[in-house]
Amino acid sequence: MVDYASRQPTGTVIIDTGNTFLYLVLNDGQAMRYGIGVGREGFTWSGEQTVARKTEWPDWRPPAEMLVRQPYLPRFMAGGPTNPLGARAMYLGDTEYRIHGTNKPDTIGKRVSSGCIRLTNEDVSDLYDRVKVGAKVIVLPATSARRPSQPAPDAALRSPDQTSPPNRPSATNAQMPSSGPKVAEVQ
Repeated sequence: MVDYASRQPTGTVIIDTGNTFLYLVLNDGQAMRYGIGVGREGFTWSGEQTVARKTEWPDWRPPAEMLVRQPYLPRFMAGGPTNPLGARAMYLGDTEYRIHGTNKPDTIGKRVSSGCIRLTNEDVSDLYDRVKVGAKVIVLPATSARRPSQPAPDAALRSPDQTSPPNRPSATNAQMPSSGPKVAEVQ
């Protein structure tokens, strides 16, 4: 638990991609803080979504765009300890993006995903138990990153870039990533 001033209601998830932290807003100016892995260059996005659904040990089906970049990926992987989505997933709106676990904890704090937000399996299980379906999720632009010693950003006053590149799922009030470099990836 950390001090975190925000005008957002309790239960809001704020993702600070620039500093690779996820905050779950609590009452009394505090938040739960989790280390995260975020989208690599070309796969970052910002905006506001809601948790549309939650799944324990989710199955993984790589999106069509990912299969074009990496045709050798499996078309389906059942949920379990070797699944790249880890122990839990929280699906963001009607987009292809999720907050999920990972079976590669060394990726936390790094920019490695195709836009999804990843936590250790232990942390995502804790967050999963605390977050409700319908919770607001705010992904801050990486360019507005602050040092942890600076005051917490007021996400309610942020105005994300409203442009969306073509060929990506639309997201309410979100800037979606563009196609990035062709490197090995797992969401």
